[in-house]
Amino acid sequence: MSVADSPAPAIDRKREQRGWIWYDWANQVFPTSVITVFLSGYLTAVAKEAAREDVARNGPDACATSSLQQCDISVFGGYVPAGSLWGYLLSIATVVQVLVLPIMGAIADRTQNKRRMLAWTAFLGAAATASLAFVGGTNWQLGIALFILANMSYGSSVVVYYAFLPEIATPDERDAVSSRGWAFGYLGGGLALAVQLGLFIGHDAIGIGEGVAVRIGFVMSGLWWAAFTLIPLAHLKRHREPHGGESGASVITAGFRELRQTLRQAKTFPLTLAFLGTYLIYTDGIATVANVSAQYGRDELKLDETVLIATILIVQFVAFAGAVIHGRMARRWGAKRTIMISLVVWIGVIGAAYFVQAGQQVQFYLLAVGIGIVLGGTNALSRSLFSQMIPPGREAQYFSLYEVGERSTSWLGPLVFAGVGQATGSFRLAIISLVVFFVVGFVLLIFVPVRKAIVASGNPVPAKV
Repeated sequence: MSVADSPAPAIDRKREQRGWIWYDWANQVFPTSVITVFLSGYLTAVAKEAAREDVARNGPDACATSSLQQCDISVFGGYVPAGSLWGYLLSIATVVQVLVLPIMGAIADRTQNKRRMLAWTAFLGAAATASLAFVGGTNWQLGIALFILANMSYGSSVVVYYAFLPEIATPDERDAVSSRGWAFGYLGGGLALAVQLGLFIGHDAIGIGEGVAVRIGFVMSGLWWAAFTLIPLAHLKRHREPHGGESGASVITAGFRELRQTLRQAKTFPLTLAFLGTYLIYTDGIATVANVSAQYGRDELKLDETVLIATILIVQFVAFAGAVIHGRMARRWGAKRTIMISLVVWIGVIGAAYFVQAGQQVQFYLLAVGIGIVLGGTNALSRSLFSQMIPPGREAQYFSLYEVGERSTSWLGPLVFAGVGQATGSFRLAIISLVVFFVVGFVLLIFVPVRKAIVASGNPVPAKV
């Protein structure tokens, strides 16, 4: 039974909510420290070392080219440039998530054992992350396997985690709870990254190599993720009865049946799907800006790595305040209006990015502040607003569609950025081209009848939407 059907006492809800937000704190270390900062460069370096050893052992003909800088690595009988390994790995990991997350969501809804599934997926992801410390020398293959496992576990745990939101918060509480979670996540991710960067930058002072510092960082990330996951697990509980009585391997078969039923029923909630489609457009713009900002600073603005690292930390800590501010704005004006205001700010931030002068560190830092203010809040309120439009009892499955949709469309923004940059020879024109995602998202959101969508899904309408 969900809080929407039979609200638990406020003191019990607050206890679960306080525990719930800690998982944002716990898991943010993976996308921030592992994916964004450390693993891409480290795994690429390991792959290049493998290519060099291959050339040293077999001669230049072992590679598709004779240049060590462009030497390829052998993958399933073919050749892939070592420098391109990370990009291909991200694509493969995304495909795996697209295949796995829907069935994980269906199993979570079928069994209603979300707490146990959160524990399994979080601890498995944390163990795989910490095990990245064993990747070294030339064994880039181990890095690929561990990252795919960690990334799949991270996505699965997030789906289950999101599905708790409608169960632990009333409709009028969700914007604030979701915003606090996002805020807490950015604060935790920023603190963990600051410690790891301190170790990385000062590795000579403590007598360790750069590679060792990165590997220690992987262990720290895994331990951080696992340790802080214990807090939500101690507070969260089951709120609904299972949809079926299956056990063992039959749960997977039942999960597929549950998923097929949900996909057939999803078309009866067109307004929910309309919001999801709108969200996928503007969140692609958000993710692209976050992912290409370092490249823009490095290649177009000619800023050094120290500035780019400082910028990442600025975004993390400002995003904490931004998410809190968005929660308060939603309490006054509603989630939909606040998201629309946020999209307008995004348009202004991207416009300002176009005019940042080369070498101007202060201007770039101010740009980071602008991104941080709207980064966490836009996503936090989108999460809570979507939770209002989900049919009760199928939260995990709809949030799996939410996550899968986000990953399935995440290629479009980078494609626009890269295509415009290549066609014009200017990353300034490439960055300003991303405005289209926010403009289209803003316009479409105007026409999504949020209140009507909430009613149609069978949920009570909050006072402010």
